[in-house]
Amino acid sequence: MTLTKSDRDILNKFKFEAQPVGIQLLTKPPRETVKLSRKLCLCEMLRTAFEGNSFYAGAKNHACDAGLYILGQTELKEPYINGQFGAGLEVFQDERAAGRLYHYIPRIAKGVVKYVALSPLDQLEFDPDVLIILADTGQAEILLRAMSYKTGKMWRSFYSSAVGCAWLFAYPYLSGEINFVATGLGFGMRRRKLFPEGRHFVSIPFDQVPSMLQILREMPWVPRPYQPDGMEYVKRLRVRLGLDQP
Repeated sequence: MTLTKSDRDILNKFKFEAQPVGIQLLTKPPRETVKLSRKLCLCEMLRTAFEGNSFYAGAKNHACDAGLYILGQTELKEPYINGQFGAGLEVFQDERAAGRLYHYIPRIAKGVVKYVALSPLDQLEFDPDVLIILADTGQAEILLRAMSYKTGKMWRSFYSSAVGCAWLFAYPYLSGEINFVATGLGFGMRRRKLFPEGRHFVSIPFDQVPSMLQILREMPWVPRPYQPDGMEYVKRLRVRLGLDQP
């Protein structure tokens, strides 16, 4: 689904500190997007896009094996898989703990992705496979409430202490589920000091974007209990439902 002006207006209503970033996973290089001119880690590419840059990257543009691995573009060498690298970084106590990571992180199958394109919302010219939003807590609450507003679905966050990019890029794409993660938790992004702490990534897969945007049009962003007379409103509601005596 290509985002319409109405869709963009809904997202711009949040006044995010950085434009949401669309991610496209490709088998061929896009024609109308410039190629990244340097090597970056996948998480650094995300920050570069949040800074207002639109580009695509091939395998040779990746400076980190983790990004290539979760996109299915490489196999990892033994020191990663057996846990020596993770233990050496002091992310994990020992090799057996570090090695467990590679048994559960999501990974796109080999051959599906050859290139990845990233673009901020105001430059977006493609239908994103994943839309990643950097939100403060109040903005994230509205987005997550929209996720469960019509369905009652439980909010679940999936993350790991390392290879955090897997949960922002691969997990939503593979599962079709929205994921949310607090900034400052992932080891690689934290040690590179890429994002301000205390924000929230909200990563939305392509099949959830239309319903999320439609619900944001219909749902009250500030429900009555959040408003100045919220406590009185709740008291009246309890009386009306017979929970309390007038």
